[in-house]
Amino acid sequence: MSGQKQWPTQYPARRAMVVGNWKMHGDVALTRAFAAEAARQPNTRDSAEVILAPPVPFLDITRNMLSGMWSLAAQDCHWAQSGAYTGEISAEMLAEFGCGYVIVGHSERRILMGETDEYVQGKIEAALAAGLTPIMCIGETLAQHQAQETFITLASQLYHGLPSSAVQREVVIAYEPVWAIGSGLTPTPEEVQDCHDHIRTFLCTHWNAQKGESARVLYGGSVKPDNVADFLTLADVDGVLVGGASLDPTAFADIVRSAFAL
Repeated sequence: MSGQKQWPTQYPARRAMVVGNWKMHGDVALTRAFAAEAARQPNTRDSAEVILAPPVPFLDITRNMLSGMWSLAAQDCHWAQSGAYTGEISAEMLAEFGCGYVIVGHSERRILMGETDEYVQGKIEAALAAGLTPIMCIGETLAQHQAQETFITLASQLYHGLPSSAVQREVVIAYEPVWAIGSGLTPTPEEVQDCHDHIRTFLCTHWNAQKGESARVLYGGSVKPDNVADFLTLADVDGVLVGGASLDPTAFADIVRSAFAL
């Protein structure tokens, strides 16, 4: 397959990452099932990193059950450190919970909650200030895809959503074509590689070559055990953001094993 992994010799290989986004699903029983599955997986963080993003009520119990085997992420944060924002959670609170990562800019929040690129930028700044690594989601709608506006949409989201402070810290980018999330539809591996190459080229230009080449760029959108290898072997795909399949401990474990096999 064209576009398979080959990093520039002056830059280290990027460590693979698998992120499970439970969205508004889950319970204590599911958390226990994942903890049992995590205990059966190889704990080789040097080759790949596994991260779970459960709903906020399960962050603490997930952290305790995983016991450091996998990392913990929140699904969102607020841009303010504190204030009169009923129902919101700050990045500092999440860091105190033991989170190392936070997802920001997911298309469901952009669409359902009306979050703009400026909102996303503020959340990234807050996450970085709290010592969290943001996982910034970007992606085009079906209408944008059909109008061949994918590249300009991704560049616009990156340009307006990335704060200047991001060049000095790690920010993970997750490309999720909106039309593929939960739909069962997926772009071809060639389309995914083209989009990831476009993202990396933007980062190299907007930041610098070293920063752009070292940034991890994930793919998300109907990722399953039977198609994950098609994406993980692509040159500019450094891991996957998993939605529906992350609610099945066995399926998620199969995806994790694919990442460790790279």
